[in-house]
Amino acid sequence: MSDFTSNFWPIFITATTLLGIAACLVLLYVTSKTRAHGEGTDDGSTGHVWDGDLREMNNPLPLWWVGLFVISIVFSLAYLVLYPGLGRYAGSLGWTQTGQYTAEVQAIDTATAPVYAAFAAMPFAALSRNPQAQAIGERLYMNNCAQCHASDARGSKGFPNLSDGDWLHGGTPEKIIETLTLGRIGQMPTMAAAVGSPQDVKNVANYVMSLSGSPNDTVSAALGKPKFAVCAACHGADGKGNTALGAPNLADNIWLHGYGVNAITEMVNKGKVNQMPAHGNRLTEAQIRVLASYVWAFSNHPDPASPTK
Repeated sequence: MSDFTSNFWPIFITATTLLGIAACLVLLYVTSKTRAHGEGTDDGSTGHVWDGDLREMNNPLPLWWVGLFVISIVFSLAYLVLYPGLGRYAGSLGWTQTGQYTAEVQAIDTATAPVYAAFAAMPFAALSRNPQAQAIGERLYMNNCAQCHASDARGSKGFPNLSDGDWLHGGTPEKIIETLTLGRIGQMPTMAAAVGSPQDVKNVANYVMSLSGSPNDTVSAALGKPKFAVCAACHGADGKGNTALGAPNLADNIWLHGYGVNAITEMVNKGKVNQMPAHGNRLTEAQIRVLASYVWAFSNHPDPASPTK
């Protein structure tokens, strides 16, 4: 990694850029001075003749073409003085991509502030049914959430379904806002050693399946019940989870990382780490509140696809 943080690359980029511009100047100068030599050059041709009378002429470059060439070189030099382009030189204007992005975001936030101000005093339930707020929430969701949770909010393996009312950390408006703002890191540690032998792990997996009434080996499940005690610390003695820890409910037949004895066995053996990124550094508090109302509406209105109804 030191190769990418040393002074070599800034110097290399600077040298390559300036040499390229210098080469263009030299090329322009040389072509303006070069003349063709050979038979027939006195008539302005290169001396190359085809089919008896077709001559290749040696006309000078058009002035407009040369002018554009010179303008391009002057523009390049001026650009490199004003903007960053020569290694670590920041440019006389101090322009940065980050600065421009920040300025554009601030301009948008300022322009939309009156709209969000009208939503700030609105009760959360009313906000989740407001057509304008939900239209904005939909766009925020599509831009920030749909990539993982799908456009219909039903998620996929490893990405929670937001429309079924099953919440790892709680589904209240406050909890959704907290999740969006701070993000979440869910960790299931490897528990095979604590559970016991491979057969013990399989027994526990069958017992977990039995909690939701899913198909299981009843004998194996009965043997796995005592071993489930090591899992109960997070998931509860009844297996119904703990929203304070983000521990899933194992008794509701909703499976985030896969269904069946084999999937549960793999989870116990290997563990799992999931991360929900924080959006507090990307969205304003007002935007997060509107987005949270849109997400909350999926599981709290009769028609999740149309939370305004």
